[in-house]
Amino acid sequence: MTTLVIHPDDRSTDFLIPIYTNLKSFPDFDKTTIIRGEATKDEVRTLIEEHDRVIMLGHGSPSGLFSVGQFKDAGMIIDGSMVEALSKKKDNVYIWCNADQFVERFNLKGFYTGMFISEYSEADYCNISARAGEVERSNELFAQIVGRNINESIDTMWRRVKRVYQLEDNQVALYNNTRLYLTS
Repeated sequence: MTTLVIHPDDRSTDFLIPIYTNLKSFPDFDKTTIIRGEATKDEVRTLIEEHDRVIMLGHGSPSGLFSVGQFKDAGMIIDGSMVEALSKKKDNVYIWCNADQFVERFNLKGFYTGMFISEYSEADYCNISARAGEVERSNELFAQIVGRNINESIDTMWRRVKRVYQLEDNQVALYNNTRLYLTS
């Protein structure tokens, strides 16, 4: 299996790096390509077409994954123009705020998030009380669990993340856990 990771270079989402750091160490994976910026949309589309699965991480909206100024010709590196290429894959991972609206609108397959609190301002926006350190603990646990299970089937990964991504008295993790989805 070949895997493409698209994770725009952005310090505020570096907590997601553990999701893909172990991909290259597994012998069943023929090729892993990690792209954090500098490519054009056409180059990214070609890479999507050349890989079996795509893992997309970062900040986004219902319209797609933001490029955060890291890609040459795009405000969004993943948007409606990538749907045809993404629709040919069933084990993709879409981790950004409101990815559910993008995935469901285009009938895509994979593991994906709804609104996902990864910053205190997002907790405030969602009316979730977050004490000091709770957002960071939630982010760290989420990334570790997904990273430990990233090489499993998409169904197994989703079930394990839903079961293990729990923090007692952490409203951020509870909120996020209820917004983890799977279509296969």
